[in-house]
Amino acid sequence: MRAVAETAPAVSTPRHAELLDLRFRALVPEADWARLPPAVRRRFSKRLGEGESAVYVGRVVETDLSPLGWLLAQSLRLVGAPLPTTRVADVPSVVAVTQDGAGSGQIWTRLYARGSGFPQAIHSAKRFRGPTGLEERVGAGLGMSLRVLVEDRALVFRSERYFIDLPGLRLILPRWLTPGTLTVSHGATGARSFRFVLEIRHAWLGRLLRQEAEFSDHVEARDEIAASS
Repeated sequence: MRAVAETAPAVSTPRHAELLDLRFRALVPEADWARLPPAVRRRFSKRLGEGESAVYVGRVVETDLSPLGWLLAQSLRLVGAPLPTTRVADVPSVVAVTQDGAGSGQIWTRLYARGSGFPQAIHSAKRFRGPTGLEERVGAGLGMSLRVLVEDRALVFRSERYFIDLPGLRLILPRWLTPGTLTVSHGATGARSFRFVLEIRHAWLGRLLRQEAEFSDHVEARDEIAASS
């Protein structure tokens, strides 16, 4: 855009700010997307440049694991521990979202502090493909197809089916071999903050796991810390 006055300084827009990511938006009906708070739409419409990350900082409010949920989380240590393994509450947490090098998805890294020792690190990769348009993979080829929905003004990711990817072969797991339905929701709590809720519910055994956390954009959190110092 040409400046109105010849003396006005030119303003350069960072390359990553010019990019608009429509991949999540394309997975839900337009009317449902419009019901989301602007902060949620903005967060899931920002495409990161290669090598860039969006960082969110906050706290885990609570983590509830049933006895069977605790056993499930421990058994999944064999594939990289993709679920919270301890009943932590009111501890710091950090989430980093990075565009993968091939540009076909995002890498999500979540850090949860614990009472002692190193924080738990959970890694997963979202890919825009498959029968639902979105898949998420953890370790050892284990993954799931995700249905994207809008519920109670929150963007919701719900497991549709689980699979294991082997060289040249994908095995679809029967429902009786899965932990149940996994649901993750992102709901706005402010212009730059959101609530993250993870839940796994089995059809017969009920709720196995529920974790709630609250996060803010890293820039906002940094400004709050600077203002209080």
